[in-house]
Amino acid sequence: MDKTLVIGCRTTENELLAVMRAAGISYDLVWIEARLHNVKKKLNKTLSDLISEAENYDTILFATGFCGNSVLGLESSHARLVLPRVDDCTSLLIGGTRNKSSWMDSYFLTECWLKSKGNIWDEYKHAVARYGSERADKIFQVMFAHYKRITLIDTGCYDLVKTRETASEIARAFSLDLNVLPGTLSYLTDLLTGNWEPDRFLIVPPHSRISSEDLSRLS
Repeated sequence: MDKTLVIGCRTTENELLAVMRAAGISYDLVWIEARLHNVKKKLNKTLSDLISEAENYDTILFATGFCGNSVLGLESSHARLVLPRVDDCTSLLIGGTRNKSSWMDSYFLTECWLKSKGNIWDEYKHAVARYGSERADKIFQVMFAHYKRITLIDTGCYDLVKTRETASEIARAFSLDLNVLPGTLSYLTDLLTGNWEPDRFLIVPPHSRISSEDLSRLS
């Protein structure tokens, strides 16, 4: 009997657990912390270690995106790897990377992103405490220079009203507009239920390494 492991990102924890409950799925699950996205080599090493440790599994599902090509070079000697063809975790919640075309000026948020360690709001408050509000504001104005709005993805898996209050505070602090974008759980549902259409999912057999060519096609 095929044994499956799911590697999930904390930024999509609410949504992944909601899909598993709705589908009656009880796969084993391990989490990676959101802050690893800031250090691609460390994220790659963490994922590689998790694959090596999962020696008793036949399939490993990645409830993540390619995340800055941090999955490049990953391979397994014992399991097939299944990855959504999306650039990052937020694309999982809006139906794919292509749906970002009209939202490229957005900094995306979900409740779990705001709850994750080292999130942008925590970093800002830390900068204010360390450097004072005037200097911190200048630093973050540069960091957010190419953004025009904070976009909160409403997946229906968390308290939107409460989370919107925090998102509004962030938008005001960074002088950005606030938008709410309806999300979707379809990508995560297809991942967990085996609906792996080749144009939407990368399937890597055992003893095969993820290449740059594999990562060149996004859905």
